[in-house]
Amino acid sequence: MTEAVAPAVRPRILVLSFSEIQRDPRVLRQIRLFSEFADVVTCGYGKAVEGAVEHFEVPRNLERLRTGSVSLGLLLGARFHERLYFDSERVKLVRRLVPAGSVDVVVANDALAVPLAVALRPRLGVHADLHEYAPRQGEDKIVWRLLIGPMMKWACRKYVTKADSVTTVAKGIAEEYAKVYGIPEPGVVKNASPYDPRFSPTPVKLPLRLVHAGAAGRSRRIEVMMEAVKRANEIKPGTATFDVVLVPGEQKYIDELTALADSIPNNAVRVLPPVSFDQIVPFLHGYDVGFYLCPPLNFNMRHALPNKLFEFVQARLALLIGPSTEMAGIVNQYGIGIVAEDFDAETSAKLLVAATAEEIAAMKQASHENAEILGAANESIIWAKAVKKLSGIA
Repeated sequence: MTEAVAPAVRPRILVLSFSEIQRDPRVLRQIRLFSEFADVVTCGYGKAVEGAVEHFEVPRNLERLRTGSVSLGLLLGARFHERLYFDSERVKLVRRLVPAGSVDVVVANDALAVPLAVALRPRLGVHADLHEYAPRQGEDKIVWRLLIGPMMKWACRKYVTKADSVTTVAKGIAEEYAKVYGIPEPGVVKNASPYDPRFSPTPVKLPLRLVHAGAAGRSRRIEVMMEAVKRANEIKPGTATFDVVLVPGEQKYIDELTALADSIPNNAVRVLPPVSFDQIVPFLHGYDVGFYLCPPLNFNMRHALPNKLFEFVQARLALLIGPSTEMAGIVNQYGIGIVAEDFDAETSAKLLVAATAEEIAAMKQASHENAEILGAANESIIWAKAVKKLSGIA
């Protein structure tokens, strides 16, 4: 990339993401942040969002790199990654919509956006924001390991290493990118939620009000948390209730979870419809404990540091989590919750039974006292510095 030269006007920054931008909290944070000092152009699925001066929509029917599963499998199996990628309709569309050299900086979200970002030849550089450790994202599935994993490695080896600056979501993931691909010191920008000064902890009484909000992915094993609450109430009736708010996903799995919830006595566990992104923290505020057991099925799940943890904090909740390295570090550092010794239902059930209202209230107060520290503004400074440096802004 060429050396940064300060532009005479506000830099033109393309935020590129093969996601539905309206429902991608991390990308929305970028748009709001960069719009403070640049003209932000967005490209991704869905409609334009506030903060963008221009938007290029990628149609939903272009989500796949190839429409034919046979040709896709053959090209992946033959490791024809360059051809598969740059001949895909979505990449060709974006290259038509965004002429090479027409923007100053491209902020590429996730590894598979980076080859396109480099090909667009932004005048001042590419910033890669990697939401996961892409080469091992689906390593628990054999088909993913055999076909998709090599393509992710191609994108990282050939193109992410060409980015002018790189950030990712957690320390362990940053260290792995540095170790495997020699990327110098990727910055860490956690998936924090904006600080919300409106809320204070609500009073705690039994039964404890537990909540989980997130995607309905089978790998998340949400049924284990349901079983934990069921078991806690078997050990000590009236221990807890549990509401599960699911973002639409695999409908069969949602149906299974709903049936399980309906089978648990006394309406103690419920599956609720999704809540809009801007209403999630106000909704969570009515609960006591944010519950998340994230089974370490792959590298990324072992190092998970999801936005829901920070949403729980902004809602001033206590947390109950499994021994996930990144999450446990924050929970223990700030005293905002309980870390189970494992990811089993029985262990969490016993912790719930043992927890007192006073202990949960103290953890909710700790979330309140640290909500600003753990808010998005402190994390976003790293993005701002990286992109301003590329843009030639002091």
